[in-house]
Amino acid sequence: MQPHQFSPTSRFLLSMAAFVVVVAGMKAADTLLIPFLLSLFIAVISAPPLFFLKGKGVPGGLAMILVVGMIIVTGVLMAWLVGGSLDDFTNNLPKYQESLKLQSTNFVTWLSTLGVELNVQTITTYFNPAKAMAMAGKLMGGLGNVLTQAFLILITVIFMLLEANAFQAKLKNHAESPERSLARVKAITSSIKQYMVIKTSTSMLTGILIGVWLWILDIDYPVLWGVLAFLFNYVPNIGSIIAAVPAVLLALIQFGPQASLWTAVGYLVVNSLVGNVIEPRFMGKGLGLSPLIVFISLVFWGWILGPVGMFLSVPLTMTMKIVLDSNHDTRGLAAMLG
Repeated sequence: MQPHQFSPTSRFLLSMAAFVVVVAGMKAADTLLIPFLLSLFIAVISAPPLFFLKGKGVPGGLAMILVVGMIIVTGVLMAWLVGGSLDDFTNNLPKYQESLKLQSTNFVTWLSTLGVELNVQTITTYFNPAKAMAMAGKLMGGLGNVLTQAFLILITVIFMLLEANAFQAKLKNHAESPERSLARVKAITSSIKQYMVIKTSTSMLTGILIGVWLWILDIDYPVLWGVLAFLFNYVPNIGSIIAAVPAVLLALIQFGPQASLWTAVGYLVVNSLVGNVIEPRFMGKGLGLSPLIVFISLVFWGWILGPVGMFLSVPLTMTMKIVLDSNHDTRGLAAMLG
């Protein structure tokens, strides 16, 4: 029986079965998929500087060396800045959890003196800051594991950038209508690059401002929290909350409720300024996602790929939206994502 002879219900069930098989395969192959997707992410960000240098007359080999050198310096600098803080935070995590449990108990005791009777066990079951800090530790550990695959990621990025140079020539030689195919590919890649460059720039600004604010407040590991804010700024709305939780809890542990409040205010001001004022001015209305889609993609990719999947969830979904929007037949699906 040919596929077009199936009933609509059968085609739907067949599509869902294929989707489940693909998702199960991605889940099983996450150890290979994570470095590949990270390499693709870095290659997309690195391609514009490479093509810019070549457009200015810099020889291809020298341009590649300069871009790869920039990637290595950035990676080494990030590992140097974050590595020590990450190890220190992980080692101190049990102490932070105990401190949060103690503060939760003291808070319930204080409420009881005001006549508000609460069960400590009930409170810690439904609202346990120590568990939130443990989740933050697991999240940072997952991101730290990526550093161990840095060499594999770098080699993959180099090959991707080399392949990008030859892709247009291959498309011209083998496509049935080279000019039309090339124009479509250029439109898709241009939109993806525009989104990634703008998002990376605003995320970097967010990370720097958060890091400086926490340094002024004398919160431990300001660089670590700045990097986390940079990474999760790729996830609109929800990402800023995820990035703020460990820093706010740490401020509570170190200096008490007032410092915790000032930390939260800093996150709120920075994310409101960057997310609602600066980013929309450059991003445009067309490059946006529904908050529901953002949440679903965060849960979906986070379940498949772990912490790295949470970081890549919106770029992956945004890329899917841009590709769907480039085809007239699937433009309706792209509108549903927006």
